[in-house]
Parts: sequence; structure tokens; C-alpha cells
Amino acid sequence: MYESYYGLNSKPFQLTPDPEFFFASKLHKRAMSYLQYGLSQAEGFIVITGDIGTGKTTIANSLLNNIEEDIFAAQIVTPKLTPDELVKMVASKFNLPAEGRSKSDLLESIQTFLQQLNAAGKRALLLVDEAQNLPLETIEELRMLSNFQLNSKPLLQSFLLGQAELQPILRAPNMEQFRQRIVASCHLTPLNRDELKEYIEHRLQHAGSTKDGLITDAAYDAIYKFTNGVPRKTNTLMDRVLLFGFLEELQTFDVDDVRQVIEEVRGEMFVSKSGFEESGEQAHDGSKEAESVKPETEFLTPNGNKIQEAAYYKEMLGELVDALDDAIKHKIKLTQYIDKMLKQKYQAYVRLKKDD
Repeated sequence: MYESYYGLNSKPFQLTPDPEFFFASKLHKRAMSYLQYGLSQAEGFIVITGDIGTGKTTIANSLLNNIEEDIFAAQIVTPKLTPDELVKMVASKFNLPAEGRSKSDLLESIQTFLQQLNAAGKRALLLVDEAQNLPLETIEELRMLSNFQLNSKPLLQSFLLGQAELQPILRAPNMEQFRQRIVASCHLTPLNRDELKEYIEHRLQHAGSTKDGLITDAAYDAIYKFTNGVPRKTNTLMDRVLLFGFLEELQTFDVDDVRQVIEEVRGEMFVSKSGFEESGEQAHDGSKEAESVKPETEFLTPNGNKIQEAAYYKEMLGELVDALDDAIKHKIKLTQYIDKMLKQKYQAYVRLKKDD
């Protein structure tokens, strides 16, 4: 409805995850790097967790959208599956007949399918979304599926994406064998204020917007305070903001415009008014709520000693994480280059054998 009014060629803030609109924040880049690194390793588990609406499924869809042709990818969005139900669903995702067959028959069919993929120079990837819904015994079944091998080479690799509840599940004492097979893990958090602005501008520009200054800085502050940087909540709010602007024939959005929409959306999303105002928004009487001053967080050693200059060490750790991220990216590129060279040599070898 509002697309043509703002010169857009598509809806920039739809709720359905769309890999075309993928925004790579610092953490999202790291998560994508881990997924790509996991693909290059062709074994083990990659675990990506995050709060609701932080973009886990969007990352998964973006990965699948750009996946190489030699990978057969299957995606599962899980309810609470039993181990037997998981095996049946995996078989179904691999286009294998599953109804009326025993678990042992299904496992044998899955193994045969994976071996056939390997013979064709391909491999299988299983991407499990909403993995926090899986019982412990079902996650253990996933580990058992990863045991399918040929000449000591894994035939199936799995990525797990889930909400924060997945972390304590994987920390359970009886999940030690599974943890040992985790190649990398990453936890997504909401965007910070600057990233939120970049996120909104990225989606608007990708949808065809060429207008600068559509949203004022004060309006961005209000958006951030209401959404807390959660992408899905931001999409819900911004879709309504643009609709409001179309109906009111607005060319720019100031803080009052955004607050008016927030008042409407807040009620529909069942967001408490007190929680919103405590974040620093103005009350109905126009007075600004007093901002609470949080005490400085103390960092302690395992022996209970307070760490001095905690901010300094925290900054150093941040720089170390950035350096590790860069190292992972370089290793991914090197691995991809080596894989490409090996494929070319293998194809040349096959051609020579045919000529003989």
C-alpha cells in the first residue's frame, strides 16, 4: 500500500525471513562465518543460538540461498520430535519413503542415500531450526546420525539453530559426547542503537528507497527504546510507521510520529506501558521518567578477587574476538580455494581416465 508512495519496489519490513534482506551486523557476520567455516570442515555440529526475533532463521535461509551445488541441504523446523519421529522426518526431507517403515529400515535407507551422494561427489547438510524444542534423546539421535561414515569421512553434517534455552540443554552432563563434536557456536543478541539504524536503512535501500533523512535521529532513539534492537520487533513497528506515514502523507518521520505509532503497536503487541516508559520514554504528562543509574558491574576471578581495570580487559577481549573472526574468515577463504583446486584436479583426473 505504501510502497509506491515512498518509491519502494517491495515491502522492506515483512516478518517472513528473507535472505535477500540479510543484514550483517558484527554478530551476524560472526555467525555466518562460523556456518561457512563449518561447511568447509564438512563435519561436526555448528550451534547458533539467540533470543526470539534476532535473525537465526534469516541467517539459515541466507546460507541455504548461497550454498554450493555439491551440497544436498535439508531444513527441519522442529516441534518436540521423538527420536523415531526425527529419523522419519530426516528420511522424508531426503525424499525417501518413510510411511509404514521401521526405524531400522529408515536408517538403512538414509545411510544408502548418503553413500550414493558421496559416490556422486556430493554430501548432505541437515539444518535444524528451533532446536531448543528437541528432547535430549532426540539430540542424541542427531549425534548418532552423524556417525554415518565412509572411509573415515562423515556423510552427514548438522547445524542447530535455537533460542537461548538450547544452551542449558547442551550443557547437560549426558551431552558430553555431543559437545565434543561441536565445531563452533555463537549466540546472537539484539542490535545496538547504531546497528539498528543501519539495519533499517539497509532494508529501505534494498527495497529501492533513495531518500535520505527519512527518519530523524530522535525518531531512531524512540524506535530503539521500544524494540530493544530486536529485528523482528523492528520490522513490525517499521511496517506500521510507513503505513502511518502513507496515510498521513508524511515525507519524513520525527519522534512524535514514531511515538504515535508506538502507542498503537504497543497495545497490539501486549507490551506493558510501565516497561516502555522505564526505558526513558516520556509519560503522557510530557515529563521524562528518571533514568535509573545502574551500579558498575564487578568482575571477579574464580577465587572471588575483584579484577581491577575490568573495562580495559573487556576491551582487550573484544579486540581478540575481532582478530579471531578475521582469522576464521581467512581460513574459510583458503579452505574454499583448496577445495576448488582439488575439484579441478579430480575432474582432470576423471577426464584422463576416460581418455585411457
